[in-house]
Order: sequence, then C-alpha cells, then structure tokens
Amino acid sequence: MSNTINNTNYNFPKQKSYYKGKVREVYNINDEILVMIASDRLSAFDVVMPKQIPYKGQILNQIASKMMEATKDIVPNWIISIPDPNVAIGHLCEPFKVEMVIRGYMSGHAAREYKAGKRMLCGVPMPEGMKENDKFPEPIITPATKAADGDHDEDISKEDIIAKGIVSKEDYEILEKYTRALFQRGTEIAAERGLILVDTKYEFGKTKDGKILLIDEIHTPDSSRYFYAEGYKERQNRGEAQKQLSKEFVRQWLIANGFQGLEGQTVPEMSDEKIQEISERYIELFENITGEIFVKSDVQNISKRIERNILTFLNS
Repeated sequence: MSNTINNTNYNFPKQKSYYKGKVREVYNINDEILVMIASDRLSAFDVVMPKQIPYKGQILNQIASKMMEATKDIVPNWIISIPDPNVAIGHLCEPFKVEMVIRGYMSGHAAREYKAGKRMLCGVPMPEGMKENDKFPEPIITPATKAADGDHDEDISKEDIIAKGIVSKEDYEILEKYTRALFQRGTEIAAERGLILVDTKYEFGKTKDGKILLIDEIHTPDSSRYFYAEGYKERQNRGEAQKQLSKEFVRQWLIANGFQGLEGQTVPEMSDEKIQEISERYIELFENITGEIFVKSDVQNISKRIERNILTFLNS
C-alpha cells in the first residue's frame, strides 16, 4: 500500500547502525541520538502481519509522545523532538534488559496463570478468591525479560533480576518507584477519559552519564490494556467479558480465523475492508485515549515526507 510505511532504508548523515523491530525502525546517529520511526506494520502473537494498517504508526507515535509529555515531571524521558507524525528522536540510552510490567487488574497473562492454579507471578503473590478482571488490592509489578531466542518475553522475579545481575538492586528500586508513579498517572489520565488502565509495561534506559530515562512507548493500545469504566462493575457482577480498548480485537479476529502464531498455522488473508476496519479502530483508540480528534497526516508520499522531516531536524 503506497499510503503506508512498511520498510525503510534511509542513510542519514553520521548514521552508525540500524535496527528493525516488529513495528519500529531505529537509526543510531553518531552514537548520540536515536531516530525511531513507527511503521504501519501490525504485529500479533509475535508475528508481523503481511499487510500494513494506514495511520497506525502515526497513532502509536502520537499517543506515546503525548503520554511522555504528560509524565515528564515524574521521570525524565528520552525524547528530544517529534519532527514527523511517525517519528520520535531522542537520546541514545543503554536499555535495561527488563520490561517493567505493572498490573492493576487480574487480566491477560495473569488471569491465564491464575486459572492454571498458580498463585505466584514473578515472585509476587496473588490473593485467593479472585476472578478474571477483578482489581488487585494494590497494583503488582511482574517484570519480563527476553527469552534466549529474543522473540518471547519470559516472567522473572525481582529477586532473580538482582541475583543474576541483570539490573543492580539500586537501579531496580528506582525503576520500581518510577513504574508505580507512572501507572498512577496513567490511571488518572485514563479515568478522565472514562477508561480504566488495566495493565501496561514501561521500558527504561541509562545514558552515558548514568541518568535513567523512560524510553520506547507508554500507554499506547499496543503496550497497554484498557477497559471502559462505564459498566465495569456490572459486567464483573454478571461474569461477563469486559469491554476492552486495546489491540485485543485483532488477536480475537485472528483466533476466530484459526491463527495464534503456532507452528504450521497460516496468517489469514486480510481483505481491504478488514484493513480499513482495523485502521478505523486504531483511530477510535487514539481519540478515546487522548480525548482529541485524530488528524490524518499527508500520506501521498509518506516515505519521502519522513526522510525530509528527519533530515531537517538533523541538519538543524
């Protein structure tokens, strides 16, 4: 699709390296700054779908930048500039090799573990007598680290993180403090929009001079789970599924069409109508999460636009 961004192949002045993730592409400029481009690729079950979703990269990039701005009084973040709707430019950091996952409610992975009879997640106890989507007495932090193959996240306890030297005790306690404060702010922002921030993840890095910064994205529908607050209690009392605001709708469509990322399974064909529907759902997510009307960027020649805006910043 000519109006979406799939792969990029830029060569910027003083470019040192390039990294392609499932959704984002990162350019290292002179070992000082990172240029992060949010593509329109769609990932589910650790698999990148064959077709791109119009405006998805813009939506994720703009939600993340707005949330970074709304939390910079709590923790400094990596962003220097947003020169393009799909681009964030910021300080190069050495990422901590853990994702700080925090859960206010027993949903998703936590609920699956609970149903399997487990009452401990990442070394954190979960109370007896809970049912799926119940609120925890206090939010719990359940860190994750990349598996050896680098493709899947694995649960890990605070004690193991420190014992294995993945993060020092001093740094980990700072990450924990930041995570709780960010989740509290995210919860407050969500409540203003009639939403519940169910769970989310934060990633942090350290600059060359030892400063800890919030990196990557925060409070987006790809990194967080939201419920609609209206009717939450009634649905829980009736044992009904909660009305969600996340990319769960994509996963459910894939499951209904026989795909969960398992070996031997084929990604189902997405029609143009399905692509358009997913794009519209992402726009709905943006407007619900930010409380603002989404303004579509000019996508006539999106690749050239991105390159031009990045070069303008770098040359300045």
